[in-house]
Amino acid sequence: MRLSEPVVLLHAFPLDSRMWDGLRPALGDRLVTPDLPGFGGAPRTGAEPDLDAAAESVLETLDRLDVERAVVGGCSMGGYVAMALLRRAPARVGGLVLVNTKASADTDEARANRFAMADRVEADGTGGLADDMLTTLLGPTTLERRPDVETQLRRLIADQSPAAVAWAQRAMAARPDSFDALRGADVPALVLRGTEDALIPAEESAALVAALPRATFVELPGAGHLAPLEDPGEVAAALLDWLG
Repeated sequence: MRLSEPVVLLHAFPLDSRMWDGLRPALGDRLVTPDLPGFGGAPRTGAEPDLDAAAESVLETLDRLDVERAVVGGCSMGGYVAMALLRRAPARVGGLVLVNTKASADTDEARANRFAMADRVEADGTGGLADDMLTTLLGPTTLERRPDVETQLRRLIADQSPAAVAWAQRAMAARPDSFDALRGADVPALVLRGTEDALIPAEESAALVAALPRATFVELPGAGHLAPLEDPGEVAAALLDWLG
């Protein structure tokens, strides 16, 4: 199996497209990494919080690049947006890459936590966000052995606007279940999971694999929720092997 389309990878919350920079040496110009609305260099959207608006921004990027069909994927929130894009424009998706993400909607408790964070960052800014999220975003191995990754993560979080963070949290809280879209996606799919991911349980990754008609599953030992930032070499190797 060889997929020759561009590879569009969407970033996690609350980062921007620079989280994929470690994959560029392996994928080169084939790699497309847009910033989602309000993050990094992307303008804010005037739409109500809804991941369909983020998916539409990705489709606009593909149109600008004259890309009709691509391998589309993402990490965490980026995976949610990739699934929203699949629901919105399945013909544009030639393959899926889902990294430390899930297809289920939020529980009531998770939704309430998102709304609380959105309110908090609007009131107080993102200054304490890295401290609050550090041990859930990075695995214990990374925290112990890769201090440069923690430094990079803190810088990426500090660069994001409170408005974008709040919008994204509310959009993720509103997202629907994506299992029907995955069951109908008759395209090759790669599901990656860091074995130290504290946010996405193993059973959520298993549910993705079970729903997808043509899934390959790869575990990434020693990586947490932000595997592409923690161990980009292993993520790139798994992706290139799957691509053919």
